[in-house]
Amino acid sequence: MKSDYLTSKPAFYALFVFSLPIIIGNLFQQLYTMVDSAVVGRFVGEQALAAVGASYSLTVVFICVAIGGGVGSSVIVSKYFGARNFSAMKTAVSTAFLTFLGISVFLGAVGIVINRPLLVLLKTPSDALDMALVYLRIYFLGLPFLFMYNVISSMFNAIGNSRIPLVFLIFSSVLNVALDFLFVAVFKTGVAGAAWATLIAQGLSCVLSFAVFMRTLGKFKDSEDEDAAAGKDVGFFGENSCGSARFGGTDFAGGVSCGGKFCGGSLTRGGYRKFRFFDGRELSSMAKIAIPSILQQSTVSIGMMLVQSVVNSFGSEALAGYSAFSRIASIAIVPMAALNNSMSSYTAQNIGAGKPERVVKGYRAANLMVAFFAVTLCLCIEIFYRPLISLFIGDGGSETALCTGQAALRFEGFFYCWIGFKMACDGLLRGAGDMKVFTLANLINLSIRVVVSVVCAPRFGIEWVWYSVPMGWFMNFVISFAEYRTGKWKKRL
Repeated sequence: MKSDYLTSKPAFYALFVFSLPIIIGNLFQQLYTMVDSAVVGRFVGEQALAAVGASYSLTVVFICVAIGGGVGSSVIVSKYFGARNFSAMKTAVSTAFLTFLGISVFLGAVGIVINRPLLVLLKTPSDALDMALVYLRIYFLGLPFLFMYNVISSMFNAIGNSRIPLVFLIFSSVLNVALDFLFVAVFKTGVAGAAWATLIAQGLSCVLSFAVFMRTLGKFKDSEDEDAAAGKDVGFFGENSCGSARFGGTDFAGGVSCGGKFCGGSLTRGGYRKFRFFDGRELSSMAKIAIPSILQQSTVSIGMMLVQSVVNSFGSEALAGYSAFSRIASIAIVPMAALNNSMSSYTAQNIGAGKPERVVKGYRAANLMVAFFAVTLCLCIEIFYRPLISLFIGDGGSETALCTGQAALRFEGFFYCWIGFKMACDGLLRGAGDMKVFTLANLINLSIRVVVSVVCAPRFGIEWVWYSVPMGWFMNFVISFAEYRTGKWKKRL
């Protein structure tokens, strides 16, 4: 299939074909996090499962920073790709790689230093604290691999290739599962073995995917910019987006103002930027998209971390049940998260190609997919909630752990439509660069979850931790959809 199918094929078909490998890949990614928990819970014990669960609330924050940063940066790359401006695209890719490599090394070092104070602050049960520390220290050693792999996957998606990340996710997941059983079940290395299995699998996948991406990027030669050679303006948003950008064939540093509209940064002959390994202006453009994107991706994870202290106060048995539920919930929302990222790339590429009318069609198609996934998930959870939770807890699990996990899973299963509708709308706004309302909606989502959990759960029961989740999703959707209906996001194009 041609690399420009997101801008040329029917909207439903294009989004489905692009989203499917992301969904399958993310399912495999969630698979090995589930296996970590299931293997540890069955072969080490309930306290070990609680330790991995306590660690997960922290690790998922870093995962979402990597995913959010990668997706946010890929919006800029997608726009250049849609405009066939390959020199600027390569500059954006290189800038993103260097930036996130530095951030990942810094955060990994910080995580190793402050992991104990964070776990204590989150009221991690004393019988799970030492094992959680072991798991986190190994995890933070491999943080650069995790970061770079997610950024590389986002860059593949930005150029319309969601299949290659799927291949490496399957490879990483299968290797992770095999190493989990080898280290934990055979060598009896406990939670440390599960952590090392994840580090090795992600490290190999990161190195291999980087090599393949660099080879793929090399196919987009600067000499292929035929429009530039012909003297056409492509600029930031596509061919002839606002008149000539050549200005007598000389370079222009700064923005191009046409009809009172600012249209991008430093341009060279033919409207194209020359390649640079690092460009501060590109970093600034990425930050405007990536930072709100990180906040959006981190809304669930930060909420989980803050709410974790509430769950931890109910003891290790309740924590084990809630950890099992969290793992299953992470898998359940994979299709919604994939549509969120797909809508961002779809919107950005069509903006770059000068086809904003396709964005509305794509949004309608995304909502149809959300409705299908939400109904399917609800039915599956209502039928299989008992064996799903028992997969983690085991036959010797406590009644408290089983009841906590089952109650949370059954309740949340009725509301996955709201997170799906919210993510489809959020993806559109982010792809269009409409970040203010996007950010506000996600912060309100987070605030509702935290306030309701902290205030109500200690007084009325742990159930209020999961009661708060659909409340936040619904308000987020209402705010984002209201912004979409105003049409103001179109002015960002």
